[in-house]
Amino acid sequence: MSVEIHPQALVHSKASLDDNVKVGAYTIIGENVKIGASTCIDSFAQVLGHTRIGKGCHIFSYAVIGSPPQDLKYKGKVSYLNIGDNNIIREFVTVNPGTEEGSSTVIGNNNLIMAYSHIAHNCKLGNNNIFANVATLAGFVEVGDRVVIGGLAAVHQFCRIGSFSILGGCSKVVQDVPPYSMCDGHPSKVKGVNLVGLKRAGFSKEKIEILRKAFKILFFQNHPLNVATQIIKSELPLCEEVVYLLNFIASSKRGVCR
Repeated sequence: MSVEIHPQALVHSKASLDDNVKVGAYTIIGENVKIGASTCIDSFAQVLGHTRIGKGCHIFSYAVIGSPPQDLKYKGKVSYLNIGDNNIIREFVTVNPGTEEGSSTVIGNNNLIMAYSHIAHNCKLGNNNIFANVATLAGFVEVGDRVVIGGLAAVHQFCRIGSFSILGGCSKVVQDVPPYSMCDGHPSKVKGVNLVGLKRAGFSKEKIEILRKAFKILFFQNHPLNVATQIIKSELPLCEEVVYLLNFIASSKRGVCR
């Protein structure tokens, strides 16, 4: 099918739009933008910079995608923003490319990013995540898969958010959020296992019970992390989920929420 561009949209002649892309009125598409098939860019949105958007995405009105990073270190060099397939990006969302020359901000597939959220330079997002309104990521934040970030939550630069975790609204995150966790607070602390999220994701009762035991040892028995890790390795089955949890904690540079 053909591309549908509203007569009052401004689409650069060198921009690349695949089949069935729809562009609304007063939308601006920059020179170095590539947009995949069946993606819809609503009225008054802007897609700028060296930005690549995959198939089946929906960018709502007034979103600004690919504008220069909000970083004083940015010197105008070419950097990139890569967005995967089937993402929904709601009104007034801002997403910036990388800061350093040649660097990238990356968003995976099937993410829902609600209104007024911000994804800063050099962030890396996985798949099937949900960001509630005004969720804010500083630079270099990494988010796994199937993460839920509550409204008005703010994540400090260089933090990581582990897969299958949920972060409460208005939380202040200054350390890594462990996978499978339910975190909340100012600063954010581990409240327990994300039981609802794990059940919805199809985790078995056995896997959930193992993770609950691991969390009890790690976060609720006052062991130093290295001691807690050794107890888990000696007392619990080292299934894939526990290995991921332990490796996530061991590789943390900012420390983890406890």
